[in-house]
Amino acid sequence: MNTATRIPRRLVPRGWIAALLILPGLGVGGMAAAHDAPGARQPQPARTISIRMDDAMRFHPDHLEVAQGETIRLRVSNTGHMAHELVLGQTSALLAHAKAMRMQPDMPPHHEANAITVAPGQTGEIVWTFPRAGTVDFACLLPGHYEAGMTGKIEVVKR
Repeated sequence: MNTATRIPRRLVPRGWIAALLILPGLGVGGMAAAHDAPGARQPQPARTISIRMDDAMRFHPDHLEVAQGETIRLRVSNTGHMAHELVLGQTSALLAHAKAMRMQPDMPPHHEANAITVAPGQTGEIVWTFPRAGTVDFACLLPGHYEAGMTGKIEVVKR
């Protein structure tokens, strides 16, 4: 069972938010419709990439490379003592989302196909297909985390 998105309120510091904002511009990250459609069959992941998040406000690794058209399982572990998240998108959308989260306290954790909020000591997963070559950014958008440098990039290389 994936318990990554069930964060007890006591573990989410006051004023932190997980806005239910849909990230536009996932063109490089792609396939949001296929991932979000009720009953849609997700492609089988070609491989799993493990990403660790910690209270130093970093992702390990913070740079990944995938092939265009590849479906990847991102296994996201939180080794810290506070909640962290991983949200896929383009920089402009991530910045707008981070701003919205700072302005809307007490929103629930992320439940979108391109995002996961992970409680301390827990692990969650995102399965994502990367249909176009280019760069997909990822970040923790909890207030202060993005600003502290909790960001990364996925290079989608043409086959």
